[in-house]
Amino acid sequence: MTDTPMPRDPVQPADAEAVALAREILQTARHAALAWTDPETGTPGISRIAFGLDGTGVPHTLVSSLAPHRAALVAHPDAALMLGEPGAKGDPLTHPRLMLRVRAALVARDSAVHADLRDHWLTTHPKAKLYIDFADFAFMRLDPVSILLNGGFARAFRLTPEQVK
Repeated sequence: MTDTPMPRDPVQPADAEAVALAREILQTARHAALAWTDPETGTPGISRIAFGLDGTGVPHTLVSSLAPHRAALVAHPDAALMLGEPGAKGDPLTHPRLMLRVRAALVARDSAVHADLRDHWLTTHPKAKLYIDFADFAFMRLDPVSILLNGGFARAFRLTPEQVK
């Protein structure tokens, strides 16, 4: 039996440049792709969602009860987000993107947190003023569990939630 060396993990711990890029992606994103698990079938689903950070840097989304991913997140709160824009030119896979594994939780509408979040959300999502107070809309907190930054060709980094706050 020959000893075959284990392949080197191409994903590295984050350096200062990677942390700065991840923070920039998080702070500028206004939408994301959300992967979730269908509670009826157990199969994956994906949705485009509104995305933003609260005043402390925690990711959130504002979602209607009509959206299938809201019930899915209540039933199975573990989900994943993809953030980042592919850019206008070149191969889209060379542009930076951020994948967050998250745990979702509804924000109670009658909480002080909701009131603060509502005000903050409208500063970054002004068009939401049209529907933010509809009874079927609620905020969901998306607590990061782990983060993977693909900073472009041969630039993959693991980050902790603490590194991007």
